[in-house]
Amino acid sequence: MDAQLKRGLTEACVLSVLDREDSYGYKIVKDLSEVVELSESTLYPILKRLEASDCLSVYTVEHNGRLRKYYRITKTGRLRIEEFLRDWESVLKVYTFIKEGGGRNEQV
Repeated sequence: MDAQLKRGLTEACVLSVLDREDSYGYKIVKDLSEVVELSESTLYPILKRLEASDCLSVYTVEHNGRLRKYYRITKTGRLRIEEFLRDWESVLKVYTFIKEGGGRNEQV
């Protein structure tokens, strides 16, 4: 799969998980494991990018004597999901076109 396409899909999946509830790195990886193969070392740069683009905010909570970093989706992040879903409609049209042979007329 194209790296940029995979990155966009992964970012949308992360935002979607956070749209359900605030979460932390390990749990995000676990929640996405059925859909996307993702390691924590791959996830954290994505979270940093999403934070830098104001798609999510970060806060810490003490857990077992340690601070755990939680991520929360922002309004900008929700708008990014909506944009992704709108754009995906166009992608599906292209996918269907390609899958059906590019619109070529089949002659028997």
